[in-house]
Amino acid sequence: MATLLIRNLDDAVRDGLRVRAAENGRSMEEEARLILAGALDTENGSHETNSGAALFSRLHDVFADIGGVDLPLFPDAPYEPPPLEDEQ
Repeated sequence: MATLLIRNLDDAVRDGLRVRAAENGRSMEEEARLILAGALDTENGSHETNSGAALFSRLHDVFADIGGVDLPLFPDAPYEPPPLEDEQ
């Protein structure tokens, strides 16, 4: 793995990266790696532009090494929790 040092980074960019990383539950370093990789993927057209599809693709790649995971299909109707005992 390589190391990258970015000099003269604008404070607003650093602060925005910090906020975005916190919102996503990641370190600033991890967030920067994902942003850079995503930018290159988009330029090369090698990954979907839909972030949901990209996430699915990444998860598929991770679990493929261990034999994959079978997940149930999404139901046609939204989930409705069972009624509480007081409502019956």
